[in-house]
Formats: sequence, C-alpha cells, structure tokens
Amino acid sequence: MTIGSVNIAFRAQLVVPEQRQLYDYWLSRAERGGLPTRADINPAHIPRLLPFISLIDVDDALEFSRVRLAGTRLRDVFDREITGLRIEDLDLGPKRDYWLTAYRHTALDGKPTQGIVRGPRVNKEHLVQYWIRLPLGTAGSTGIRMILGLDYFLSGLEDEQRQASAG
Repeated sequence: MTIGSVNIAFRAQLVVPEQRQLYDYWLSRAERGGLPTRADINPAHIPRLLPFISLIDVDDALEFSRVRLAGTRLRDVFDREITGLRIEDLDLGPKRDYWLTAYRHTALDGKPTQGIVRGPRVNKEHLVQYWIRLPLGTAGSTGIRMILGLDYFLSGLEDEQRQASAG
C-alpha cells in the first residue's frame, strides 16, 4: 500500500503522535496494496504503544465482536479488565451508537477511522480520548475479521496544554 492522497489526508487528521505512529506502522505492514493481517503486526515493533492497543475480533453482528486484547491503559479507563468482553458488554453509555458506527465503518468498509472523544465514559469526563481503528485483513479470505485499535487518553488539562503548544 502506498501513501496516496487519501492516506495523506487521513494522516493529517491524526492529532497525537501515538496515532500517527500506529498508522504509519500499519501502512508499513501492508503488502501489495492489501491490508496487513494480524500476523503482520509484531508487538515488539511498537512497545511504547502497547498500553493503548486493542485487538477486536469482528463478528457478523457487530455488537457481539469481542475484545481479544486490551492494553493496561484501557483497563484503567474502564475500571476493569475488558479483554474477552463483547462490545455490547462495554460501558459505552450514550456514546454506544458513536462507537458502533466507527467499528462498522472499519469492519464493513475496511477503512481506517479516527476521532476524539471528551469524557469517554461516565465518571471519566476529565479525560480526552484520541482513538484510531485500523482494519486487519485475513490471509486467504475477504472481509475484515479483526480491528487494531489505539486509545490514547489525556486529562483535560494535559489536552489544553497540548493544544496551546501546538497552536
């Protein structure tokens, strides 16, 4: 996969360096214009990002998709281990439809998605979540069966300081 104008435009929307680092790594793992697979992703290549990384096994019924792996920072934000939980079991509150739409776009369209969420869940209103979801292909078949995610969190104060230094 080469970095074309679409990829450049998508990358330009990524706000924090961690999002760009994972996106660039994901692009580098793609071969011959296809999507990287889970086998193409080596955690040893992105050790600094591991606390923020998740892998989602995609189910045909999207809400039944399961968190295969969740970094320690996600456990801190959700106040429990979320590895093994289905998306419908996560405490997404009023942002449930937002997240299902993002997962649907990544899983069905095979397109990267990204965004920023203030107050990612109840009692976490002081956090700003910078996220990216990247589709992973499956060797020998079509369709997206796994999503690579990154969720990077800053406190509201840290986010204000980041914006002031960037501006």
